[in-house]
Amino acid sequence: MSLINLKSWKNNKIEPHNIENVISYLENYVPEGDLTQNLNENNSDVEVSDMNESSDLSDNDGELPETSDEADEGQVEMRWCALGALLLALVLGTQACGPGRGAGRRRGPRKLTPLVFKQHVPNVSENTLTASGLTEGRIDRNNTRFRDLVPNYNQDIIFKDEEGTGADRLMTQRCKEKLNTLAISVMNQWPGVRLRVTEGWDEEGHHASDSLHYEGRAVDVTTSDRDRSKYGMLARLAVEAGFDWVYYESRAHIHCSVKSESSDAAKYGGCFSGENTVRTSDGVIKKLSQLRVGEKVLAMDYAINELVYSEVIMFLDWNPNKKNVFLKIELESGRTLTVTRSHLVIRETLNSSEIVYAETLSTGNKLIVHSRNGDKFQDKVIKVTKVFRTGVYAPLTTTGTVIVNDIVVSCYAVVNSHYLAHYVLMPFRFTIYVKNYVFKLWQMITHENTPSGLSNMPKLSYPEVGVHWYANVLYEVANNFIPWQILHT
Repeated sequence: MSLINLKSWKNNKIEPHNIENVISYLENYVPEGDLTQNLNENNSDVEVSDMNESSDLSDNDGELPETSDEADEGQVEMRWCALGALLLALVLGTQACGPGRGAGRRRGPRKLTPLVFKQHVPNVSENTLTASGLTEGRIDRNNTRFRDLVPNYNQDIIFKDEEGTGADRLMTQRCKEKLNTLAISVMNQWPGVRLRVTEGWDEEGHHASDSLHYEGRAVDVTTSDRDRSKYGMLARLAVEAGFDWVYYESRAHIHCSVKSESSDAAKYGGCFSGENTVRTSDGVIKKLSQLRVGEKVLAMDYAINELVYSEVIMFLDWNPNKKNVFLKIELESGRTLTVTRSHLVIRETLNSSEIVYAETLSTGNKLIVHSRNGDKFQDKVIKVTKVFRTGVYAPLTTTGTVIVNDIVVSCYAVVNSHYLAHYVLMPFRFTIYVKNYVFKLWQMITHENTPSGLSNMPKLSYPEVGVHWYANVLYEVANNFIPWQILHT
């Protein structure tokens, strides 16, 4: 058997266990004399013994044995090609830009760290948009939203149900899915132990007024053996199970909650209800539910401080069937505006205007109104109430503003800076500008005889249902990189 000095091989970062495989291959498929000579020529540290088999080859000056069978010569050449390819692959593999030794080894399971008392994940308040989100109001058995709650009859979960009404088993579908996942994790972590739910949907008013228990979006859990030393790890397992907010709230239980089933609109913001109206460039008053991409609507261009008709380049969100919570803002003139809490509106002060979240408006605040006869004035807020509506619409214009029900508002939400939001949408606006320019140029070349009125007609279309992909990407970036104080909480 060939004996090879591994020193020079290790200097070239070739692992010893790979060398043994190479040696085995060489002994089985390559004539030993050829191996001896080539290794000695290429590496002074390579030594070959087994003189009995190599003595016959030394008389031939290290050349291959003569044979009359040309097929044998072809097989020898193929063996040397295979050897070269094997060595090349071995060297390239060991010189690659990988993580070093053990790169191909399978990683062990990630170590889970228990939560400590009073810790919550993520490290923001529960009603933050990036946690479980905004509250949507209590649900009782006579509420139309009650049918959205589903019972959980998982046999691996113990429900305390001290009221005896089965209320603890009722929850949203998302909460049910996360709870069932947690139940499996508990049994895997502690064989013989099951998950125990002490509080689910609350219909009797035992929690704070803004608690998500009233909406079936929160549960309080323990282990079936009530071993409090396990609760820190139980909280970590809840995080891993996918709950949107987990709080080691008490020595007696872990609090877990999830986002609303209709949280996308509130999360990405910028939403109006469908009954709001805008004025198009052809003078038509149109509901937002009827507005299409490509139409031009009345807006305020703050770069020149004038009213302009600005093109709707996309809808940040468009879903006529989605239920959501809105704020209905009533003004002294009788005008109303229905928007989400995190939407940006323009509030007038004594000497200037400021862009704020809609939820910060209160009685006495003033908004800017441009009436249909051209008058501009400040209109006082007289009432702000919470309402439920079906349908969410978030048009984005090139100016970043829009006049809805004669009231000047921003197209943006969630981020507390209108100008920052407008800036990050600049790449998309630029692509729309280039697309329109190329389209008009193409029309000039190919439709020279087309009447100008027809050639300049915008291509109108309804958007796809849901949050626009660009808005989705921006939210994910904001969620991971933008400081929390800039985002709506």
